[in-house]
Amino acid sequence: MTIAVTGATGFVGCALLELAAGQGQEIRALTRRRQPKMPGVEWVPGDLHDRKALVRLVSKAEAVIHVAGVVNTPDPTGFHLGNIEGTMAVVEAAVAARVPRFVFVSSLAAREPQLSEYGASKRHAEKLVSASGLDWTIVRPPAIYGPRDREMLELFKLAKWGVVPMPPQGRASLIHVEDLARLLLALVPSREDVTRQVFEPDDGKHDGWSHRELAKAIGWALGRRPWVPHLSKPMLERVARLDKALRGDKAKLTPDRVGYMTHPDWVCTPRMRPPTGLWMPEVATLDGLRSTAKWYREKGWL
Repeated sequence: MTIAVTGATGFVGCALLELAAGQGQEIRALTRRRQPKMPGVEWVPGDLHDRKALVRLVSKAEAVIHVAGVVNTPDPTGFHLGNIEGTMAVVEAAVAARVPRFVFVSSLAAREPQLSEYGASKRHAEKLVSASGLDWTIVRPPAIYGPRDREMLELFKLAKWGVVPMPPQGRASLIHVEDLARLLLALVPSREDVTRQVFEPDDGKHDGWSHRELAKAIGWALGRRPWVPHLSKPMLERVARLDKALRGDKAKLTPDRVGYMTHPDWVCTPRMRPPTGLWMPEVATLDGLRSTAKWYREKGWL
């Protein structure tokens, strides 16, 4: 089986490729930059706006796993170009090539599209996939953590210094990147209980993690007991403006992110978990956080 993958060089994509290689899967992966040779991987130069590259990517593929997307951008137009137009281009290429299976990595933020441009763009992309006529499955991960992640790295850096500011009181689910990668590959074969379904996978923790619990857990992974102040939405908006002033287009906290960060409920819906006979989380979150902290240290990120 040949699986076409977008976003293969990103955080989730790298974990997916490593797992696929271990399973002996043949992967055809889209890349914007020259990549080193990897067993079982055929690199296809191009991006989501290169129609010829997408044709080469999906040609004679048995499945597409569409991981690529824009998570953060200083200009909301970036969400439209990456998440909506990019998804449309991949869907059109898959339809034209008559690809039998399509797995799309969305986001839990798509559940509340009114809160952010990011969530709205992911919901729009979901609609494009569901209207495509393909045999599709949509996965809405919650907060993803693990080696190579640069988003939650910010929380680890703060915990190292003993203070982790968090949004107002609320709860959220988590998933380790390796568990997510296992799910994506498990969804490739078409089954009656997964086709045209939307899934919200998590680490299995009932009712998710409170913001304070998560901050304390990250501190524990680093051998710290951080102070965890809860910042109001107006305060986070001021911090976002300060981050913009200090880091410009590289700012991690944007006004758009504040929109969904301050929502009190990002816990995955139990009835939307994947079938237990197909997939269950294997990485215990405290162990996963500790191993992630170890990886960050070894790579000099902390």
